[in-house]
Amino acid sequence: MKQSVHALRIMTRGQGLYEFTSDINDWLASQKVQTGLLTVFCRHTSASLLVQENADPTVQHDIKAYFSRIAPEDGPYIHNYEGSDDMPAHLKTALTQVQLSIPIVTGSLVLGTWQGVYLFEHRVRPHRREIVLHVIGE
Repeated sequence: MKQSVHALRIMTRGQGLYEFTSDINDWLASQKVQTGLLTVFCRHTSASLLVQENADPTVQHDIKAYFSRIAPEDGPYIHNYEGSDDMPAHLKTALTQVQLSIPIVTGSLVLGTWQGVYLFEHRVRPHRREIVLHVIGE
């Protein structure tokens, strides 16, 4: 059984979904794990992870619009130390996830035809986000 850990850094340009499936695939290929499990972990409280459709960009637009409606910047929040987008970002993260588990079979992620792995940036300003990958398998 083999284990390996790697950190990816993703630069965002503000709110939105940033696909990084190819970055994961590139690293995974170098690990030579044929069967196993990949854990993807986001080290932030104002960004999250999604497995989502990567074929039609209107899906991403609608997801971003939906989360803006349910956690608006002009909400009656007490926490606003880092700006008006800070508390809504924490709420969006709480409603999504910061960890994914993806099986690996024959050396590849077991994703559906139209699925990709995304960082969901909830803050308005650009950020440098760190994603930790942990693979275990053989």
